Amino acid sequence: MQNILILGGDGYLGWPMAMYLSNKKYKVTVVDNYLRRNLCKEIGLNLLYEVPNLIERARLWYGLTGFEIKVVLGDIQNPEFMRSFFTGDIDYTWAVSREYSGNPEAVIHFAEMPSAPYSMIDYKTSNFTIVNNLIVTNNLMYAVRDLSKDTHIIKLGTMGEYGTPNIDIEEGWLEIEHKGRKDKFLYPRQAGSIYHTTKIMDTDLLWFGVRMWDLKVTDLMQCPVYGVETEESKLNEHLNTIFNYDEIFGTVINRFIVQAVSGYPLTVYGKGGQTRGYININDTLESIYLSLINAPNKGELRIFNQLTETLTVNEIADRIQLIAQKMGYDCSIKLIENPRKEKEEHYYNVIHKGLTDLGIKPHYFTNEIVERLMDVVVKYKNNIKKDIIFKGVKW
Repeated sequence: MQNILILGGDGYLGWPMAMYLSNKKYKVTVVDNYLRRNLCKEIGLNLLYEVPNLIERARLWYGLTGFEIKVVLGDIQNPEFMRSFFTGDIDYTWAVSREYSGNPEAVIHFAEMPSAPYSMIDYKTSNFTIVNNLIVTNNLMYAVRDLSKDTHIIKLGTMGEYGTPNIDIEEGWLEIEHKGRKDKFLYPRQAGSIYHTTKIMDTDLLWFGVRMWDLKVTDLMQCPVYGVETEESKLNEHLNTIFNYDEIFGTVINRFIVQAVSGYPLTVYGKGGQTRGYININDTLESIYLSLINAPNKGELRIFNQLTETLTVNEIADRIQLIAQKMGYDCSIKLIENPRKEKEEHYYNVIHKGLTDLGIKPHYFTNEIVERLMDVVVKYKNNIKKDIIFKGVKW
């Protein structure tokens, strides 16, 4: 019955994670300020289907399972608001029991602006991304240092921190021999957007906290996630997580599935040779759970490369086109000028033993997975607005 705090509990991963842990009888509190929903409204983006707010979802979950997910609405850029989760001075927005559960044994940190394209629209969105993401992480780090040093911080990083180096991407660390001496350093980072740069800074902040204050931190270098259904969401479709299909917040596989169903050509950037890691949403939940039950020691920054397979954009597009045509959809692939500054042909070999050693059982990007995701999207086909799929953000 550990007490778990999830920052960013309304998001694509935050809400499924809350249900996943609640279903395992953890005491779960989620906090959010509806940042993602508000940014979507601000720039004119639609979700694939309507998603109830956090209070409505928590009530539905409680009615179906009898398990409580406490909800708190507010902005954790405010340091005192962040600290309230460790002092007990919480004003719950919705809860069955208003009793404080005690300091969280773990904090799962999803509470950042999560889009590389959004961070690159202009200087205003870049500034917002930098301020929001770093202030939130710094507030969390200080709250744990001052009020709950035994709390395990699980922070969602990104494989985008590494870029595409011409050597193997080790699992967070690199041993260096220089002029006859050896040492171990954080693996060199070379981000491709302002968003990814803030994630590098997150890692540096938490590495500082680990070195100076003996915090215990797991940093998950996550690749793009795809999928929507989890075991918990199957109870009721209104428990499904947020599903973006636009260029700004939609991940490539989810976006391509929607494009295939709606008759919009699959927009492959450049030559389509960009290779990245990918992970099913269910494997993301299991990865975080495995990190939770196998906590690091105090004074340890443990880094996992969180992916299950690597694919090129062309491989993704070809598979989705094949399944879409098999299901009767007129699906084409269109190569467009790459709006991003990135290598389209490159070496990419990622070491990812940590989660495998902990026992993760991957869901791979199979025909069956594509078919099932396509079935979900087809239910909401009439909601798709083609004009929001591609916004043409360039950098």
